[in-house]
Amino acid sequence: MINHSKAWQGIITFPIGGRTPKPRSSGLTMVMDKGLGLAAVRDLLETGAPYIDFIKLGFGTSALVDEKFLKEKINLIRSYGVDIYPGGTFLEIACQQNKIPDYLAYAQDIGFTFLEVSDGTITMTPQVRAALITGAREAGFGVITEVGKKDPRDQLPITEIIQQVKFDLAHGAYKVILEGRESGKGIGLYDNNGEVKQDDLATFTNSIDDIKAIIWEAPLKSQQQELLMKFGPNVNMGNINPSEVLALEALRVGLRGDTFRFTLWEEKHPPNTST
Repeated sequence: MINHSKAWQGIITFPIGGRTPKPRSSGLTMVMDKGLGLAAVRDLLETGAPYIDFIKLGFGTSALVDEKFLKEKINLIRSYGVDIYPGGTFLEIACQQNKIPDYLAYAQDIGFTFLEVSDGTITMTPQVRAALITGAREAGFGVITEVGKKDPRDQLPITEIIQQVKFDLAHGAYKVILEGRESGKGIGLYDNNGEVKQDDLATFTNSIDDIKAIIWEAPLKSQQQELLMKFGPNVNMGNINPSEVLALEALRVGLRGDTFRFTLWEEKHPPNTST
C-alpha cells in the first residue's frame, strides 16, 4: 500500500488546510460503484483508500454477481478501512416485496457494514421508514438515509426535504444523503443545468442544525467546487465516480486550479475586521 502520509511531506503545504484524516465523521467521500471487478477495486483502494469513506454498490447490482465474488469484494474493501453498503433502491425492492427480515439477515451474512434507507422510487410511510432505520441499527448496521425522489416529475418541495432530514436524524440515521443521482441535473437542490438552486440551499442550511450530518450527492465538479467554497474542505460528498477520487481530494485541499485560485483571491482580499 502506498504511504500517502509522507508524500511530498516537507516540500509543499496544502493551500487549503484543515482536512480531517481517517477515521473521520466529516469530510466523508462516498464513491458510487456500478460494477467494478476485483482488480479495479484493488487499484482504486491502493491509490485512494485514505480519501474514501464509503463505497456504495449502486442500485441492485449486488444481486447480479456471484456470491463468492461479492464476499471477496466486500472483504477487500473492508480490509482497507472503507465501509460498504448496497444501494437504497435494493432495500426499497425488498420492502415492496415484504422481504426486509431476509434482506437484513443476508446483508449481515455477506458482510455489508452500512445500509441505506430511502424511498426514492416507492412510497413509504413515516412508520415504515422509522422501523427500517431502527431495525437496521439493531441488526448491527450503520444507517445512512437518502432524501429525495429519483424521477424529476416527483420532486419534493424544500420544506418537505427539510422535514424528512430532521425525521431521519431524530430516528437514528448516522448521515442523510440529499438525492442528486448520477447526472446531478434536475434533481433535489440542482436545476436542469446542474446548478445549485441558491434559494433552496439557503433555506436548507438555515433550517438544519448540523450540516455535517448531510452527505451531498455531487457528481459534477462544478457542484463539488461550490459546496467546498461554501462549507470548507470537510463537507461530505457522495456519488463520486471512482476515477474522480483523487481529483476530488485535490479540490478539497487546494491542489487543483479551481480551489487554489480561490485561496489566492482570499490572500489578496482578506476580510475587513475593522469596526
